[in-house]
Amino acid sequence: MKELNFGENAGGRIQDGFPVYTVSQINEEIKELFETAYPSVCIEGEISDFKSYQSGHFYFYLKDEKSQIKAVMFAYNNNSLKFEPANGMKVLAFGRLSAYPARGDYQIIVSKMEEIGTGVLFREFEKLKKKLAALGFFDEERKRQIPVLVNKIGIVTSADGAALRDILKVLDSFNAEIEVLIAPARVQGNEAPKEIAAAIELLNDKYGILDVLLVGRGGGSLEDLWAFNTEITARAIFNSKIPVISCIGHETDWTIADWTADLRAPTPSAAAEIVIRKKLEAAELLKDLKENLAYKMESIFTEKKNRFDFASSHRAFVSPHLIYEDKIKRIDEISQKIQAAISKFIQSKEEKLSEMSRVLNILSPQTILNRGYAVARDECGKILKDSAEIKKGDKTEIKLAKGAFKAEAEEILDR
Repeated sequence: MKELNFGENAGGRIQDGFPVYTVSQINEEIKELFETAYPSVCIEGEISDFKSYQSGHFYFYLKDEKSQIKAVMFAYNNNSLKFEPANGMKVLAFGRLSAYPARGDYQIIVSKMEEIGTGVLFREFEKLKKKLAALGFFDEERKRQIPVLVNKIGIVTSADGAALRDILKVLDSFNAEIEVLIAPARVQGNEAPKEIAAAIELLNDKYGILDVLLVGRGGGSLEDLWAFNTEITARAIFNSKIPVISCIGHETDWTIADWTADLRAPTPSAAAEIVIRKKLEAAELLKDLKENLAYKMESIFTEKKNRFDFASSHRAFVSPHLIYEDKIKRIDEISQKIQAAISKFIQSKEEKLSEMSRVLNILSPQTILNRGYAVARDECGKILKDSAEIKKGDKTEIKLAKGAFKAEAEEILDR
């Protein structure tokens, strides 16, 4: 192992008995020490936070249960790979240790890599994903629509994290006049899932007041985001009465929370923009409706005014006496016709009545009696029409045109 030449690297400067280095000098010395001491290494670990750039270079971490190390595999070494690296894969990485003086960190430069299995976290992720999918946590039919008009939102995230600052910055920039209620929670570490779930439950006490919840954090590696891949967090989101937007700043990868939430936003800023956009769209729609209503009311008013103006110019309003004079004349004409019809009707009935009286008078028994006829009745008052109806000695009453007399039959004739 190379020993540091204090005098050479420090330019001969000594301060309180210690050689003085610049930052660049010490980082260069460390780089040379690493490359000299570990020219060839093989590291077993789990791939995390994997990124592939357009240049073809791979950047990622190798991790185990306790620690992690940065790794880079340049494009000219990638062609020999027989698999496609992904987060959660367990691999053997062959290469050399080096340092990157510009940032003062160290890494393994990977020349060859072999897959040896799936990482523990990735297996847990897939297992939980299948379980919750079977329980209907991810079903689209049960997911609720985000309200169009959002006035109050709840936020579950770290109180001092970049995610909260990003959300508030977007809300302020649009001057959206949205009230915010923050339920802070740790978003990383063993206690994070419980705190996230508790914060969601706390905000659900405001059901009917809050319109939507934003639950998330900034980006990170698989283990950094693990609190959002736990069942306790998923159940809290699933059981929330308030619609939930997940906003975990990791655009390419989805978490269990993303699948469970009613809507997934790729970043916290995007979640805030979704909320604002819905409100602005609602405001714009309301504005259009108001303008349309005002236009229709103006059209109706104009139409009614035109009809009123037309009606007011009618002679009924200009010279109303002309109208009622005509009506009076018409009423007189109708009255005369009615009187004539009544008179004609009465005359007809009188003539008919007179004729009937004449006929009745001709047929009247009194008229017949006046012509010299008489009516004979027996003692019971029955009119006698046949001489066979009486016998000698019967008494009868004879009625004449004037007066009557009683008679006794002495002889029956014309039998």
